[in-house]
Amino acid sequence: MKFDYVIVGAGSAGCVLANRLSADPSRSVCLIEAGPPDRSPLIHIPAGILGILPTRHLNWAFKTVPQPGLQGRCGYQPRGRTLGGSSSINAMVYIRGHRSDYDGWAALGNPGWSYDEVLPIFRRSEDQARGADQYHGVGGELSVADLPSPVHASLAFVESAIRRGLRANADFNGASQEGAGLYQVTQRRGRRCSAAVAFLNPARARPNLTILTGVRVERVLLAGGRATGVLVASHAGAGQIDAGCEVILSAGVFGSPQLLMLSGIGAREELGRHGIGLQHELPGVGANLADHVDFALVYRSTDAGLMGITLRTALRAIPGYFQWRRSGTGLLTTNFAEAGAFLKTRSELDRPDVQLHFLNGMVDDHARHLHYGYGVSCHVAVLRPVSRGSVGLHSADPRDPPRIDPNFLAASADVETLLAGIKIAREIMDGAPLDRHRGAEMFAGGNTDSELIERMRRRADTIYHPVGTCRMGHDELAVVDPSLRIRGLEGLSVVDASVMPALVGGNTNAPTIMIAEKAAERLAA
Repeated sequence: MKFDYVIVGAGSAGCVLANRLSADPSRSVCLIEAGPPDRSPLIHIPAGILGILPTRHLNWAFKTVPQPGLQGRCGYQPRGRTLGGSSSINAMVYIRGHRSDYDGWAALGNPGWSYDEVLPIFRRSEDQARGADQYHGVGGELSVADLPSPVHASLAFVESAIRRGLRANADFNGASQEGAGLYQVTQRRGRRCSAAVAFLNPARARPNLTILTGVRVERVLLAGGRATGVLVASHAGAGQIDAGCEVILSAGVFGSPQLLMLSGIGAREELGRHGIGLQHELPGVGANLADHVDFALVYRSTDAGLMGITLRTALRAIPGYFQWRRSGTGLLTTNFAEAGAFLKTRSELDRPDVQLHFLNGMVDDHARHLHYGYGVSCHVAVLRPVSRGSVGLHSADPRDPPRIDPNFLAASADVETLLAGIKIAREIMDGAPLDRHRGAEMFAGGNTDSELIERMRRRADTIYHPVGTCRMGHDELAVVDPSLRIRGLEGLSVVDASVMPALVGGNTNAPTIMIAEKAAERLAA
């Protein structure tokens, strides 16, 4: 088979690219996804995340190598394995990051990526339920809406944060990010609006778009300094798919660098360690891994309006399902992370350095450990960690998972920021507005700094925002140029969160969609 464009990975970026590139009927486009179609109801019912995130259902469920900063524990890295990728299994929170994040990208030598230049791209994709303004657009494919049925505890969290001194913020993507409020979500009429729902569904019937699921890409084929196609494997056997114009890797922050290395593109030492012949030396492949390290405060509750592992919740879910089907409202529309805040741990900072996610439920170890009863959780994430990790290979076998080392809490600055954030979060959680929703704190230990740091290292992990492993730039460790082409090769690009030169201050799904929109402008030109 031969196509003009071959896109590897049908996640947040790949679905956007498939839509935009196939809009011209003269172009043939092939979108390849290792996972199955996105038919599971657990995807489309927002609360279904509880059945996906802690399991291997539609989820790569990667593990990290042991983390010295986390007392030698292996972290957990869920990633979507279906059409829509991680946008089909995430908490649907729509956050773009801070204005300064994109100005920082441009200042690093990446023209075209400043905030004023990417804002119109964000607006173009968006269908904002509140209407258009200078920060938001309507008529785009991606539905962005207020939660249909937030629980009272989420409103109480916002009130408690305001009493603590944070300002009320109804739009974290507007004029200012700082403050507390309810999150907007990528939902449409109470249903998940993943990248597949938003961008792929409208394009599925195009005769020039071929969507392959259950097909694993094993390596990129190179000839004369150019990518010519990909080698694939499925239950039907091995095969080759050729690309006349471009191979685009959108396999994610772990999958894209892994695929490059399996193809002989990367650091000489890493490839040699696994007996892979060097085709093109790029020492930065897999380097610069950055992620938001996160710690959760968890509390029991007697508030039966919360989600919980109880008979009452189970009984409520039956009429709740029919309410969801009928009107797109009710308890099954929860994304769990209903409210949050962006705050500064030090007054002299010019932008927030910590993000809070307030959850409707007790969340212990990514919901892999369940507790009977009701509860709430408050996650505390370091927005711009200093620590940097890497992605490598465990072997030359494409069926093996990548070697993931986030290097969490290696830098003392990250420890200090997380500690300060936890102290502020506890003050908010102890506030009077939450009294009737918050019971005893679980996993509580001592309250000295050293005791809290020990507890952090025992329980912290990711909040699911890894980026940077194929970063854009011009220096010797950059993997792609500002147009997202692989440096030194023709016909090969990377378009996903791995190209971010620095981690944005917030959730990463919306920025990844923006990156794909911007790349599509160049590819479709």
